[in-house]
Amino acid sequence: MAIDTLGLLEECLQLVRDLGYEIREEPLGELSGGGCVVGGRRVFLLNLEHGPADRLDHLLRLLAATPEAAAFPKSRLLATRLARLASE
Repeated sequence: MAIDTLGLLEECLQLVRDLGYEIREEPLGELSGGGCVVGGRRVFLLNLEHGPADRLDHLLRLLAATPEAAAFPKSRLLATRLARLASE
């Protein structure tokens, strides 16, 4: 599972960048992170204190909620995870 998680994490990071977000991975304490706008630029904050699975979950939620993400190519595994989130 760790290989799938790390591979999906990397794929999601690239897809979020392709959608125009700057990714910032920083220690955020108890904050989970998320998307915001800083100086007119879209930024997605990831908490480095969280494990890869938690960071992946945050990215998956962003991608599932972003209709533009559907236009980008993605692995079958990522497409399956996003479809599962959309059906919840």
